[in-house]
Amino acid sequence: MKEAPDTDAIPGGSDVEAVRHLAESYRQIRTELAKVIIGQEEVLAEMITTLLCRGHCILEGVPGLAKTLMVSTLARTLTLSFSRIQFTPDLMPSDITGTDIIEEDKSTGSRQLRFVKGPVFANVVLADEINRTPPKTQAALLEAMQEHQVTAAGQPYKLPQPFFVLATQNPIEQEGTYPLPEAQLDRFMFKVRVPYPTEEEEFEIVCRTTTQETSQVHRILSAEQILHLQRLVRQVPVADHIVRWAMSLPRLTRRIEGDVPQFINDYVAWGAGPRASQYLVLAAKARAILQGRFHVSMADIKAVAHPVLRHRIITNFNAEAEGVTTDRIIDRLIREVPVEDGGELEAAGADRVLNE
Repeated sequence: MKEAPDTDAIPGGSDVEAVRHLAESYRQIRTELAKVIIGQEEVLAEMITTLLCRGHCILEGVPGLAKTLMVSTLARTLTLSFSRIQFTPDLMPSDITGTDIIEEDKSTGSRQLRFVKGPVFANVVLADEINRTPPKTQAALLEAMQEHQVTAAGQPYKLPQPFFVLATQNPIEQEGTYPLPEAQLDRFMFKVRVPYPTEEEEFEIVCRTTTQETSQVHRILSAEQILHLQRLVRQVPVADHIVRWAMSLPRLTRRIEGDVPQFINDYVAWGAGPRASQYLVLAAKARAILQGRFHVSMADIKAVAHPVLRHRIITNFNAEAEGVTTDRIIDRLIREVPVEDGGELEAAGADRVLNE
């Protein structure tokens, strides 16, 4: 396995090699995932982007679309520990984070508390059907997602790094569920919609899964390499005019700002907060570097706008009555928000495309 360079600075020959290595590793990961997962290329790309940004992701799709298999296979290709938590109405917070138990020393007869770690202590945590459990248990993930630690009996316990939470939820059968509050949804960097497969993809799925054929995936990146690449992503330069254009998308969804498009007033109850602007720029950095570039373009911002914004825009009754979804609102925002004249970033070799 090729090791990632140790240096963190951009620019420099070793960092050029690091970006080239990441772009090549990304292609290898996609090849390995294709051995198990048919289609869903955009979903897999968004999951990898979230991981490189140290974010978390929520997957929404009907049953049977291989959401669990995608997550577990990705963990195997990245040499990361994987844990699945099946959320149910009777799941308690300690079932996730862990609990203190009384342990007796048989030689002395003394007793002491020992913390037994829960399933959240893994690199990749799948929170399956997160909307099936009460808010008390849903909230148990909040500290882990934000602080990368859990606290038990006043004692903090650090989680393994990298740490990546992928939650799934079913858009149908909402009876007996506990929808995530907006404050908790905002903790997720991306909300990814998992679509139905095409006819040809479904044909291949049926043919492949009804035989005894099994596919083995190879490990591409280690945990240490992923941590290095996460640092590298944050150092990708972004031109000021691109940052301002990215900021304008969530800002124009806020009705309280006053100067917003009329369709926002018609269909939006609450707009996206500042975390949306941060994630737009950060996700665009990851997308650029996955393609072997040292700079962010407008196309990168547009490509990540939907998964970043779709769960941060709260529509009103008018939108629900007319069938206007958040994705349609985002499409219209991208079309109507003017692009400032600034050109592409050209400093210090930023226009170099390394995978050509």
